[in-house]
Amino acid sequence: MRIDAALASAIDVLDQASDSPRLDAEVLLARALDLPKSYLYAHPEDVLDDAAVERYFNSVERRRLGSPLSYITGEKEFWSLELTVGPGVLVPRPETERLVELALRHIPRKGECSVLDLGTGSGAIAIALARERPNCRIVATDISRAALVIARQNAARHDAGNIEFFEGDWTNALAGRKFEIIVSNPPYIRADDPALDELRYEPRDALAAGSDGLDVIRILAHSCARFLEPHGLLMLEHGADQKDDVAGILMAESWSGIECFDDLGGRPRVTRASVDSTAAMLR
Repeated sequence: MRIDAALASAIDVLDQASDSPRLDAEVLLARALDLPKSYLYAHPEDVLDDAAVERYFNSVERRRLGSPLSYITGEKEFWSLELTVGPGVLVPRPETERLVELALRHIPRKGECSVLDLGTGSGAIAIALARERPNCRIVATDISRAALVIARQNAARHDAGNIEFFEGDWTNALAGRKFEIIVSNPPYIRADDPALDELRYEPRDALAAGSDGLDVIRILAHSCARFLEPHGLLMLEHGADQKDDVAGILMAESWSGIECFDDLGGRPRVTRASVDSTAAMLR
């Protein structure tokens, strides 16, 4: 089978299963051949051997059945960094780069700063911050041991030596440490949201958070203040329709300076709040 025929066949298979069937077909074929995508364009007449055809269409079938492209290739780009991903780890989304961008505004370029990343998953947020601000000290936690294995691999891959990783449920692993900034991309999808069916290959506990999708944000709003230095900042990613609910939860827990920021698509995506030091001392 020629390269152009293999691509055409795969695009036809993926047409109803993917929003980007051509791109998926090209990425998977380049991976099956261990060649850059540019080679596919330059040599459409090349004939694939039987082993390459089998590898290719096995991966195409996995994609047709709904497996994320990143799980098949084992990699996902985030903040211009290639990260290892796999089953058991949430695939980093482009909208989460907005959280990184906002956090960087508050971290000195050359000065020191202590940052906590709760629910780090693949380590995407922590590693992006560590690479941009090598003088900052970052702690990243996750309850999933499997996720932390991948996060540590990604940190080593990108020489992010200023990150400490801890296993634990949100703030439970921190033993009274204090930070200037806390960031988190927590689960925020409603448990009955049909979108979860399309995300069935990714870890459900990294996506869903109760009947309204806000259970974990409630936990963080209640527990994070005592881990922040005076005037420290909390930054949370959330759903585009949760802006007002998140603000209400934070106000109920005595946070101040609550402000929401849109993602690049113009949708409310990240809420920032300041710790009320008096309220934090009473917790």
